[in-house]
This record gives sequence, structure tokens and C-alpha cells, in this order.
Amino acid sequence: MSRSSSVRDILDKAVAGTRLDDADALALLQSHDLAAIGAAAEAVSRQKHPESYRTYNIDRNINYTNVCTAVCDFCAFYRGPKSDEGYVLPREVLLQKIQETVDLGGNQILLQGGLHPQFKLDWYEEMLGDIKSRFPQVNVHGFSPPELHHFTKMNRLSITEVLTRLKAAGLGSIPGGGAEILNDRVRGEITRGKVMTDDWLGVMRAWHELGGVSSATMMFGHVETLAERVEHLRRLRELQDETGGFTAFICWTFQPEHTEMSELPKIGSFEYLKMLAVSRLYLDNIPNLQSSWVTQGLKIGQMALMFGANDMGSLMIEENVVAEAGTVHYLSLQQIRGSIEEHGFEPRQRDVFYNLVDQELEQKAITANADASARELVQVSL
Repeated sequence: MSRSSSVRDILDKAVAGTRLDDADALALLQSHDLAAIGAAAEAVSRQKHPESYRTYNIDRNINYTNVCTAVCDFCAFYRGPKSDEGYVLPREVLLQKIQETVDLGGNQILLQGGLHPQFKLDWYEEMLGDIKSRFPQVNVHGFSPPELHHFTKMNRLSITEVLTRLKAAGLGSIPGGGAEILNDRVRGEITRGKVMTDDWLGVMRAWHELGGVSSATMMFGHVETLAERVEHLRRLRELQDETGGFTAFICWTFQPEHTEMSELPKIGSFEYLKMLAVSRLYLDNIPNLQSSWVTQGLKIGQMALMFGANDMGSLMIEENVVAEAGTVHYLSLQQIRGSIEEHGFEPRQRDVFYNLVDQELEQKAITANADASARELVQVSL
């Protein structure tokens, strides 16, 4: 059997609803038949999402601190505990950022920081309490698994105890940050002092067992092999089989500029679209895939809707981590909605649980963003 016919058989199997195995996924990643892989991914996406709309969200990335005890060669954002460039956001500044987000129709904040060496769990509980008392309607999508695992060490508590307390304080969902590649060889090569694979998955498992939901991510295109990318997808799929707690998967390409890995070549849109499409075909139990226009820009981000994505991700009112690495793509709400419309879909705003926002509130957000753009007050990044 030729490689082309083998790939065709794999794609036919996926479109027919048969689960792919690791060898199938690896064969697809080794293939250069991007058009066929993309077409199959779009077919599967339409099977899972036959609705007439595609979605987006409005939120804000708020990094409450950049101080971090871990050393990640791929990160241009963090600062060591002794750095003069380290910061912790004053509480009123944090709350003002959330107010600005609400004013623009946002229903969520993405709250993340580094692995700070001083703060105990009650500091984070107080922060969540301040947010929820002022903005009870805003979902806090907060604290990546590396942070949460760090909290267990700082407080000598189990991950279930940490999560239970944070949930009671107002934590609504968990982002999938810090996954990079879920393989310990890769993690050991690119980071030190940070959660390894089983503990990353353990944080997510414990959160799902408490009834919480989270997103899953992948940052690829650095030191990993294609087989290790497949291993990453498998570990996510296995946990999703177990818990069902992942609402979405987001993958993006490593941005090497201004990092300790800047000598690595930056991979392009061909590999991004292929990885996205293979993810859609392999991750048959994760309902939503987001476009990463943040790293790919408008046109490729829009093309992602033809390669398995059903969501354009977030209008990011603020983003710092990817921007620090030199990649800054700006999209307005009008551009995001227009990208969806050009594919023949109705653009709809959603929340973190992928529930559609009331259309009256959606229209208010459209008007607010248009007014803000006219005043040149909003810079949309990531």
C-alpha cells in the first residue's frame, strides 16, 4: 500500500467516526498532503458542529505577577525572584483591568502569573474574593496547572484541598497553560523547576473530579519529535475519556524570539494547520478546537476554520506572554466577526463553557468595542 493510499484510508476512517490510533496520527503528521488532511478535519468539525454559527469570546489576559521560580528556556515573560523587573499588580489595578473588560462586553478574565516564592494560598483566596465580590458575573479562568501544583508545595496541601479552597473562593475554570509538550524528556530539556507530565495531568484530573472544566493546550515546534506530539494528544485524550472535563483544545507554534531558544527556526503556517487538523481528527472526545490567530495572524487564523477549528478564540484586550516573545497580532472584534462571516457562518459570542451569550448583550459588546476602537483606546493582542 502506498503512503498516499494509507493516508487516505486513515482520513476515511476518521471521517467515518472510527478512533485513530497513535500510528495513524503519526502517519498524518509525516504526510505533506495538507489539503486532504484539512478537508477531513473540516468534515469532522462540521459533524461535531452542524450549527450555522462559529464562536468567539471576549476576555482579558491578566498576569498578576511575572515573578517565577521556574526557569523556562522558551519564556520571554518571566523574571526571577531577585529581578528588578519583577512586579505584582496592585489589587486596584487588577480590578480596574476587569472593569475595563466588563465595559467592553467581556464575561471572563484569564488570570495567570508565575510561580511566586512568597504568597500562600490565602493570598490567592483573597484575590479571588475581591474579584468575585466586585464582579460576580465574571468567570475567573485562572491559575494554570504549574501554578496550582506550585501552590501544593508552598502550602503542603494536596491538590484536591488547594482546588477545593480556590473553587470556594471563586475560581470558575482552569486554563491549559504550561502543558507545552506532555512528555518528560521534552519538559526536562526546556524547563527546570516546573511541573512534569503526570502532575500536570493530575491537576486537571482533580479539578474535573470536583466538577470543574478546563481547556487543554499544546505549544509545539521546538525540541519535540512528531511522535512526542502524538503522545501529548494521547495523554489528553486518555484523561478526557476518564473525566470529560476538557471543553476545548488550543495549539500554537513556539515563538522563539527573545527567548533562550532563539536559535531554533520558527515553524510556519503549513505545520500549524496540519497540527491543528490532525488534532481535530485524533481528539475525537474534545468538543471544541480554537484558532490561534494570536501566533498565526488574521489570514491563517481564519483558515483554521477550514482545518478543524470551530472557534476563533478570544478578543484579547490584553496579552503579555506571547507579546514579550515578539509576536504581536492585533485583531479587532469586527475583524474576528468578519473572519467568521467570510466562511459563511454567523459569528456568535460565547462564554468559557461554550454557551452562547444573549444576543442583546452581544450587540452591546459590538457597539462598545466599535466605540472604543474609534477612540483608539483598545489594543487587541495575542
